Formats: sequence, structure tokens, C-alpha cells
Amino acid sequence: MTRTLLAAATLLAGVSLTATAQARPMTPEDVAQLESLGAVAVSPDGSRVAYTTSSLPNVIEGEDNGSTTQQLMMAYGPDNARVFLPEDVSVSTVKFSPDGRMVSFLWKKDKEERAVWGIPVDGGAQVKLAALEDAGVRSYAWAPDGNMLYLLAYPAPDKEREAEDKDGFDAVVYEEESRFNRLFSARVGGDEIDAAPAEISIPGYVTSFSVTPDNRYGVIESQPTPQIDDTYTSSRVNILDLASGEVLREVATPGKLGDIEISPDGRQLSMVAGIDVNDPAATTLHLVDVASGNFRALNEGAAEATGDTEWMADGKLAAIIDKGADTILRIYNADGSVAQEVDPGALILTSLENGGSGRMFVAANSPRHPTELFAFDGSSFTRWTDHNPWLSEIDFGEQRAFTYSARDGQQIEGVLIEPVGGAPRGGAPLIMDVHGGPEAHESNGWVTAYSSPGQVAAGQGYAVFLPNYRGSTGYGTAFSKAHQDDYAGKEFNDIVDAKRALVEEGIADPERTGITGGSYGGYASAWGATALSEEYAAAVMFVGISNQISKFGTTDIPMEMYNVHARKWPWEDWQGMLEVSPIYHVDKAETPILIMHGDSDTRVSPSQSYELYRNIKVRKPNTPVRLVLYPGEGHGNRQAAARYDYNLRMMQWFDTYLKTGDRDAEMPAPRPELKIEDGED
Repeated sequence: MTRTLLAAATLLAGVSLTATAQARPMTPEDVAQLESLGAVAVSPDGSRVAYTTSSLPNVIEGEDNGSTTQQLMMAYGPDNARVFLPEDVSVSTVKFSPDGRMVSFLWKKDKEERAVWGIPVDGGAQVKLAALEDAGVRSYAWAPDGNMLYLLAYPAPDKEREAEDKDGFDAVVYEEESRFNRLFSARVGGDEIDAAPAEISIPGYVTSFSVTPDNRYGVIESQPTPQIDDTYTSSRVNILDLASGEVLREVATPGKLGDIEISPDGRQLSMVAGIDVNDPAATTLHLVDVASGNFRALNEGAAEATGDTEWMADGKLAAIIDKGADTILRIYNADGSVAQEVDPGALILTSLENGGSGRMFVAANSPRHPTELFAFDGSSFTRWTDHNPWLSEIDFGEQRAFTYSARDGQQIEGVLIEPVGGAPRGGAPLIMDVHGGPEAHESNGWVTAYSSPGQVAAGQGYAVFLPNYRGSTGYGTAFSKAHQDDYAGKEFNDIVDAKRALVEEGIADPERTGITGGSYGGYASAWGATALSEEYAAAVMFVGISNQISKFGTTDIPMEMYNVHARKWPWEDWQGMLEVSPIYHVDKAETPILIMHGDSDTRVSPSQSYELYRNIKVRKPNTPVRLVLYPGEGHGNRQAAARYDYNLRMMQWFDTYLKTGDRDAEMPAPRPELKIEDGED
């Protein structure tokens, strides 16, 4: 086994002396205009890469509000790319045709259903390759010979129901009226598209579909119903005979499923999956024998997590391995033995693509830039794209991994951003930015986003710490299970212990420590503002949990909660569940708390935010509390305006209460100051 180390300095673009002299702090307006790498596809000969640039409408400059769009680009080398489709053609699911002559993608043109389109790599207009008359295409796969496309489509329209809806009979029966996706094969070629794609019978609700290189088998992921709880608890891989439409075998994994890829010879699958039903996340790499469905784990029990995988043309398997806050690239031989490990230095690798060619490309970010495209030559990484060259103007706070000992001796790691210029004597105001899940983790890469203060806060004099508390992935299954049956126990004590370690290091001011996070991180923020109010001077809670009893009855993931979080039902311990709920501890709530939630959230009902808000307003009327609802948003904000608004409100709240350390300060105005231009002519 070989191991290669790249110096971080070779991976980050140098900042000119002029840019350094003109350095400025990052602002919420900067966050609103960030672009990053989206979908990636590599040509079969490895000579070019089709990718999308992912961005939101720039509402700061007056563009119309909307969600993320992806513009198709083609890259031929470092800093050598060109626009391949107009800006208003937002595409997804980019692939190359098997002969490499065309780039295909999903696109919804005007009022048409979403269909598979293609554009020649040597130039020309986009053309429709395959479509269904009655529904949009959700995803697709090329047959290896390029003569057919397999279309995973949305359900057929219910004409009777649509007619009833128009007459006002639009009642929805909860969890009883879900309808399943459909699979079709469509011929490709000739002057016209296939007018009658053939439907293929598939088991259950299929979420993904791919084809083996010999075109004999379909590899599908399916679950009993479309419900998200089934995605987490009952999703399985099935091997489908494409000639007969018969499901030959199920790969009987016991836990969650992650990335699945087919080997070049079609005999094996790489499968990232959980090791049992109580495994919080799919992080263990397995090899699956296609002929039998048997599978074996390659890194079970290791203090790491497997992310994306990609088979190489020579039959080896490349895998991104998270080791705490860092990543490595590991190359396995076909038999599962390790051939090579590559340390990418300052890069955090997120995905791999090679298109079946002899070249490998990776998506990666770093503390100084969001996700970009890099070419990997077997030992080093070369950057091909630069979506945000203006970042050279930004004065960044120093960012690094930081490890400390929890009160019971457990080693906990996280990502620390110091204030620009360093922490002053006595420590800086500190924001604990707590990730959700908790089956997720923070990597030492790009950590600034609309709901994550990151470098915006660092530029305003804050330190920011992102803790990988117990329950996080990246440290092995035992660590990710360590929070189970212990709501708000060791997991949230780990965050307090991080505060104490950073105070001891002289980085944080103990009287000016705040907390924020979304979902499970919102739960941590609510807990910090109530049960642990003496520890936190300000809190911002996003789509968070306030009542573990009512949360069970209003969420779309009750089995997930039981399997990997609570490990018991509420009725088995009503009082215990109540006592690990922030509303139970509102009598201690002295921390000013800003609560924000999408009003259409099905994962954590907005009623969770209503409960905490109302309890504080009634029981602790002198504690500053505000509830902000985002119309139409779910478990996280998608629209550009809602994201920008969130970032402004978060920083405004911390500036008012945390930076000053004054819990009794007057609440900021209900509407933040928007620094936007008038979009009208």
C-alpha cells in the first residue's frame, strides 16, 4: 500500500499582493452570490468534463427570486471551459452518451414535461432524446450500446382526481394516496423520438436505476412506499433481468443505503450501507456479488466513513473516506484489498467521476472555496474550475481542526474558525454552529452558508466552532451510535465541553458564547437556550425540536427516530421523553432566542417552533424571543430571498445579544435591512 501526501499550499490558488492589500470581510451579500460545482460527467475517453454551475438568483442585484439553477458547461483542462447551453436552460442529471458524441441531461422546457435532452459535444442545438406524454422523467440511464434510454418516470396523472380537484374536492388523505414511479425503455436514434416507450415492471417505489455493462441487468433501489421513513429503514437493492423484467434477487442489507456503483465487468457492486438497522448512517463499504446477491464489508468497525465511490477502468475501486474532519482517497483492488491511499491535503473530497475512462475527476472544497472540479492523476490533484474568483478579495479567519477532551475523557473533534486577525485578550464572542442529523459531520473545508455563520461571523470578530459531537459520522459506527437512548445527554454536553476547552485556549469569551443549528442542531440550540441557558448568551434555532413527545406524532420519520435516535417509544417513558424536551426547561430560559422555520416542513413540524415560542412568551415574558416563518419553505430554505433573509436575521440577532453580551438588549427591528438593488428597468 502506498500513501501520498500533498502539501496544502499546492492546492489553493495564490492570493496576489494587490488582493491582500484590498482584503475585506465576507458579508451576507457575498454568501448570497456564491456559485459552486453541481453535476459532473466525464466523457468515455476522459478528454472532457461536462458539469453544471450551481447558483441561486442574485436577488442582491435585483434578479427575480427563485431556487437553485444549474447551467451546463464543458471543460477541457484547467481554466479551459465554455458555456454549453444558455443561462436560462437549467439542467440536471448530466451524462455522456456511450459513444461520447453527446451530452444528455434532464430539462423541463417551458410547459412541457421534464424529458431527456442531448447536445452534440462538437456543437449544435439541443434535441429531445426521450420523453413521456403523461409525466416527467425523474432520472435515466443509457443502455451500454447507446441505442436505448431507460426512463424512471413520475406516476401517470390521475384524471379523475384532477377533475375532482377542479371542482373543489381537493382533500388529501394522509399517507394513503401516494403513487409509485414507473420505468420505461425508449429507443434512441433516427429523426424522431420513441413515441411509445415500453413500460418495465418494477418492485415497490424505485428511487434509482442503473444498467450493467453487458445490458443484462438493471440495478435498482426500491422501497415499499414513497414515504421518507421507508427510504431510511426499508430501501433495498434489487437485481432486475432486463429481458424478462423479473427481479432475480434482492441484496438483503439490514440498514440504510448510500452510494451504489457497478464494476466494469458487471460482476460486482460497490455498496455503501449501514451494518445493521440501528446504524445511524450508510458509511460502511461493501462488495456485492451480482450473481448471488451476497455481500461483505470492507471497513466495518473502522474509525471512518465511506462517502462516494467510483470503479476505475482497470477494475480497481476508488472511495472517498472521511476520517473525522478530513478526507482521503482510497484505492481498493478488485478483491477488496487496499492498493493505495492519497491524502489530498487541504482539500475535502466530496464526489468522484471517471465516465468509464482511465482518468479520475473529483469534486472538492477547502477552507477557502466552495466545491470545484479537480483532475486526479494518480498522485496529485489539479484544479480545473474557479467559480468565485472574487474570494481572493476576502480576509479569511484562520480555520483548522480542533480536538478536545469531553468531561468523561472522550476525544471530540470539530472545525474551528478564529476571528479575522485572531482572538483578542479575554477571548472572542463564540458561535457554536451545531450540525443536524446528528448522523452527519463537519469537515475542515468550506463551512460558510446561509444558515452557517462561518467566515461571515469571523469577519465580524466572532470565533465559530462546528463540533462533531457524539452521534456524528466520520469516526466509526460505535461513535455514531454513542448518542442513542440518551437524548440531550452526552451529545449536548460535548458542546458545552467544547466551549470550556476554547475558553481555556484563550479563543472564546465564556460570557459571550452563543449557539445555532438546524434540525437536530436546532434541537441543540433550543436545549442550550433552556436547560443550559447559563452557558449561552444567545441562540438561533432553525427547524428545530422542542418537544420529543409531540415531535414523534408530527414527523414523517417515526421509525427512523426509534431505530437510530431514541431506541424506545414515547409511551415507554412519557416523563423521560418530556424531560429531554426544551419546553420542559423553559423555567430556566434566560437566553435570547431567535426561532426560524419553514411553514411547510414535514420532517420537523413548524408546530415544534410554535410550542417553544409560546412557552417562552407565557412562562418567561422577559426573555427575548422571536418566531420567523418562511412561507412555502420546508426543512431548510430553498429560495434565494429566504436564504438571504435568514443570514441577515441570524447575524443581526448575534450582533444584538452575543457580541454585546447583553441579554437584556432591545430586540432588533422585525425586518432586517436588505442591501438589494431595484430589479425594475
